[in-house]
Amino acid sequence: NYDRVLVKVNFICNKTWETGATTDPVVVEAIIRKLADLPVKVYVVESDATITNADKAFEATGMAEVCRRNGVEWLNLRRIKDTVTLEVPDGEVLKSVTVPRLVTESAVISAAKLKTHMDTDVTLGMKNMFGLLPDKFKGKYHMKGISKVIVDINTVLKPVITVIDGFVGMEGKGPIDGTPVAMNLIIAGTDPVATDATAARIMGFNPHEITHIRKAYEKGLGKSEAQII
Repeated sequence: NYDRVLVKVNFICNKTWETGATTDPVVVEAIIRKLADLPVKVYVVESDATITNADKAFEATGMAEVCRRNGVEWLNLRRIKDTVTLEVPDGEVLKSVTVPRLVTESAVISAAKLKTHMDTDVTLGMKNMFGLLPDKFKGKYHMKGISKVIVDINTVLKPVITVIDGFVGMEGKGPIDGTPVAMNLIIAGTDPVATDATAARIMGFNPHEITHIRKAYEKGLGKSEAQII
């Protein structure tokens, strides 16, 4: 049981949701309102990336307005000084990861985007968890092999639920410069592997050919098939 919930959005850039690049504020507002009846404090979170100032993206994407309207606080994880180091058991390339202590003491909802990615084929819920790392210069992780890094992060940081915003997805040169595709779709699940695998299939990929989805499945982080109820 947690008394805090972090809604982890995808702000890879300052582009608005209809470009297919960033999480739609409507999706985040729906999550916030769904949590309103629970005794939890909700934060919307992201961290700076090499080319992205998350605080500027927060304003430019319309997420600031959503947070103000709902009385929810925004946090740039890069600015939180109280951190904790987590050992990665049987890590692919990382022995440990250092994240804000808040991340480890909160329930995380991965509010991801339905997008292609030039390095990992798709960027969905598990790739979105990579943004919990507070380092600005994330390129160093790409040099280690980003697919393996994604698996390592999801080994120690598990979302309680993954919500993939597919109202407008992206194909081609994702995660920033691809072509927007109207899908009018939301994919959600408690199993991060099965949720991503389902989204990958919808996008026309075989999830077993997506390295980080396959490796996460092989490590027992979730199933590769979704159980439709």
